[in-house]
Amino acid sequence: MKAFLTLIFLFSSSAMAQLIIEDNIKFLALGDSYTIGESVTTNERWPVQLMDSLSARGLDYVDSKILATTGWRTDNLAEAIRHAKIKTEYTLVSLLIGVNNLYQGKSVESYKPEFQALLETAIKIAGGKKSRVFVLSIPDYGYTPFGKKDQPAISKGIDEYNAVNESIAREMNVKYYNITDISRRGLAEPDLVAFDGLHPSGKMYSEWIKRILTNVKIEHSKEEDEEKEKDDDGG
Repeated sequence: MKAFLTLIFLFSSSAMAQLIIEDNIKFLALGDSYTIGESVTTNERWPVQLMDSLSARGLDYVDSKILATTGWRTDNLAEAIRHAKIKTEYTLVSLLIGVNNLYQGKSVESYKPEFQALLETAIKIAGGKKSRVFVLSIPDYGYTPFGKKDQPAISKGIDEYNAVNESIAREMNVKYYNITDISRRGLAEPDLVAFDGLHPSGKMYSEWIKRILTNVKIEHSKEEDEEKEKDDDGG
């Protein structure tokens, strides 16, 4: 019975989690190669595409920063955040990390506390507001030319890691976006994979943005809402 009640609580917490994007965005994207956009142009990186899409919806942003490097594990990202001495004033923070823990043979058990600590840090950076933070699942590189030969083992590991990061996000009531299924179209749709045969292409990142923006609350500035009301009233 206790396990059943816990399951209900986790489901309810996930259902309540909401990402709210406020106008005058100050965005910090935390991660690894998938966030820095290895093998795609700057404009094709998903954090850049997200800001472009939000701008097209009439939102302004005052800052957009990526703290990510190809090859980073959870511990590397945590160390980079400590050195960066980031101020707790961001209105939007994303977290996508873990593929290199798996690739470099680290255990999923060691990943769990490190990911949880990073998510706690992300919330602090967002001024303590969980509604400003979101987590992306780890893509499955087993569905790329690079990982194809080891796809079953890679996919199993990815699922184990994503089970952990999703569970933690649910427990902490942080919005979670599962984009792994999109990455698993990589072999059937080659244009979703970058020229290096391993990382997502700009097109795949665009698919991620579509998913994020279909399940988000956007808050325009008060001044813009007033202007819209004037237009609606014919003023």
